[in-house]
Amino acid sequence: MRAVIQRVLRAEVRCGEDSAAIGPGLVVLLGVEAGDTPDTLRWAAAKVASLRLFEDSQGRMNLGFPEAGGEILAVSQFTLAGSIAKGRRPSFDGAMAPEPARELFELFVEALRAEGLPVQTGFFQQRMEVELVNDGPVTFVLER
Repeated sequence: MRAVIQRVLRAEVRCGEDSAAIGPGLVVLLGVEAGDTPDTLRWAAAKVASLRLFEDSQGRMNLGFPEAGGEILAVSQFTLAGSIAKGRRPSFDGAMAPEPARELFELFVEALRAEGLPVQTGFFQQRMEVELVNDGPVTFVLER
């Protein structure tokens, strides 16, 4: 599992006529990898929910969702499970097959919601346009 987490002022994902959008919060681009388990994705959701990535009155990243509020836009991105270490073309051997990956992505989203977080999602296994305004910029990579 690999996730890119970005603090944003706003974000939107579009797929044809469909879209999902958030105001201030986090965009989580999530790549599910072969070997990931439900425990892996529950751990990731708990980690994201507990992060203190929002600024306090002194400009330090000390606030989490309970204090700062905000939303999450979770987008499945299988290319995060890819590798460009060898050759010139990416290898996706490390990515999980679509159907089990969909189940784990949905489990991740439900685990975030169980933490009380408002979550919007992208469109699984679809070509999407993701637009965001990174706040900071603040960007982290979470791997397990």
